[in-house]
Amino acid sequence: MLNKLCCIALVLTSQISLVLANDATNTNTEQYVIQPFTAKYNLIRSSDIVGTAIRKLEYLTTEQAKYSYKTDIEWLIFSDIRQETSIVKLDLHKVTPMQYNFQREGTGRDKSYAWQYNIADNTARNLKDKTELNIDFPINIQDKLSYHLQNRLNLIQHPEQKLFVYPVISHSGKIKNYVYQYDGEDDLMLPYGLVKTIRLKREVIEKKKVTYAWFAPELNYLLVKIQQIKSGVEQFEAQLTAVETQ
Repeated sequence: MLNKLCCIALVLTSQISLVLANDATNTNTEQYVIQPFTAKYNLIRSSDIVGTAIRKLEYLTTEQAKYSYKTDIEWLIFSDIRQETSIVKLDLHKVTPMQYNFQREGTGRDKSYAWQYNIADNTARNLKDKTELNIDFPINIQDKLSYHLQNRLNLIQHPEQKLFVYPVISHSGKIKNYVYQYDGEDDLMLPYGLVKTIRLKREVIEKKKVTYAWFAPELNYLLVKIQQIKSGVEQFEAQLTAVETQ
């Protein structure tokens, strides 16, 4: 009888521990403003699908995340595979970059960059050549990928905002402001389906380049379409095909 009671107690204890563990997991998941996700896109040029893209957010700890973007293009005799990854610190709606990696291979010269940032100490370390730069980082400094995540968080927190400015550190360590302006609303028919969106615009006058980005409020302001135009000619377009959340 005693052995039987011990077994029952062990089972009950295990069940309680499992429930508590599940509750802890749910609490950790619910505390994120943006849930972990994988979004897939078609890349389009001249109305033809020339490749695919994947944008992904993973949480490494309760305060750190891995944000990545990969594109794979095959067009005529041209091929281009790019992978960007940002390791960032997240504090609700604030993104702080910690490490940035970029790799490009395909037709032409391959490229790769790897930087580690210590915002508190105002240093940026080039992990490829083991050099370090002293940089007076402005408030809300971002890398060339993390600003996309900060932009989405800003839209979630302040959907009424019309102007967004992001100081972005380049592959060489220089800082430049990326400015996005509210440009209207659209109902888009995408491979994913019909979605209501808001449209932001970024114009670089000296390069005759315009970028439009569409975000869907119903998908927690996920980027669902992006289009880049240079000298009046469309360079590429990305359209959402699927999204998975955890």
